[in-house]
Amino acid sequence: MNLSWFDLPGFIGVVLIVIAYLLLQLDKLPSSAPAFSLLNAIGAFLVMVSLVFDFNLSAFLMEAFWCLISLMGFFRALFSKSAAVRRVMKSVP
Repeated sequence: MNLSWFDLPGFIGVVLIVIAYLLLQLDKLPSSAPAFSLLNAIGAFLVMVSLVFDFNLSAFLMEAFWCLISLMGFFRALFSKSAAVRRVMKSVP
């Protein structure tokens, strides 16, 4: 096996995605938490970085959609959290 410098971001990305999934399965991190989506988005992005140098179209497409969907979940979690805080602040006299 011949490893290059660009394999490192890919390995780190895989580790981040696996950690997110492990924490989800262990009930340590809910899927609605911004951290869950952020770990997945960063992990997918890092895998995409490694794929730019050793391209595989199907793997790249998978990671691109994984990253985009994770970012959507991240921003959704942030906005729903801030909306909940605003509702609580309005109800406090």
